[in-house]
Amino acid sequence: IVNNAGVTRRAYIMDLTEADWDRIHRVNAKGVFFCLQGAARAMIGQGGGRIINIASIAGRGYAGTSNAAYAASKGAVIALTKTAAQQLGRHNINVNAICPGFTMTPLVERSLEVTAKNLSVSTAEALEAAVEAIPLRRANDPEDIAAMAVFLASPGARNITGQAYNVDGGLILS
Repeated sequence: IVNNAGVTRRAYIMDLTEADWDRIHRVNAKGVFFCLQGAARAMIGQGGGRIINIASIAGRGYAGTSNAAYAASKGAVIALTKTAAQQLGRHNINVNAICPGFTMTPLVERSLEVTAKNLSVSTAEALEAAVEAIPLRRANDPEDIAAMAVFLASPGARNITGQAYNVDGGLILS
């Protein structure tokens, strides 16, 4: 299973509400946990499997995150991945996470529009500034994340578990 869930909104830490926190964590952490748990139940019955959680470089402390609640929720996914790998390994279940960086999805496109408006620049200029900070000078396409998921689901990753891999063009190095 590729466990991919994420909601956010761009907000300063002092502007986040309890409702924001609850909504973000309900989807990004709670939803991922219960999906993982349901998949693990089925995988235990079939003798093993692969769980790939989609986290984010925000969960590793990326300064450009949309907000603190989002970063905390994605940090929870990374911690969940490690604990689940330790506890489910005996069932032949590998659990890993992918931490995408700046990826051209509808969520990021909406965030770019907000950033552009806040900075009084065009969306193209906001995108150019974001990409300039990436050492490889390109945003991820969704296919970049999919390629890592395909690898983690492949026989080549049979002995990899409990890891969180950045796919971010070198944006952060942890």
